[in-house]
Amino acid sequence: MKRTAKAHWNGNLKEGKGEISTPSTVLNQTPYSFKTRFESGVGTNPEELIAAAHAGCFTMSVSATLERAGFLANDLNTEATLDVDFVNLTITGIHLDLKASLIDGVSAEAFQEIAEGAKANCIVSKALSVPITLTVSYQ
Repeated sequence: MKRTAKAHWNGNLKEGKGEISTPSTVLNQTPYSFKTRFESGVGTNPEELIAAAHAGCFTMSVSATLERAGFLANDLNTEATLDVDFVNLTITGIHLDLKASLIDGVSAEAFQEIAEGAKANCIVSKALSVPITLTVSYQ
């Protein structure tokens, strides 16, 4: 299986503009620019998309790990915070903050282990070479 995305850019770095599209059309000529990447503006940026991909992948991985252990996930909510050093043009790390509802038969310690395993084994985590940290709220 292959997944694709397309980007188009026109102009110089600071005044130029681009669009990002995916075959699913979830991103359909979605704008991005210097302002959306380095300041704040309407549109997206590559770092935001990496954080979104990681949050989605990790959360699905937690659900799958629970299912393999014989449990059904209740509400799982993950916020991924990607740290960028724009001086050195480097992503320095990603923090995953998972908030989950209690699941019958799963202790807080067991859930923490499941979440740690999901963090290590989700496809996006495996693709990244930066430190990944995790906090879990299980209530």
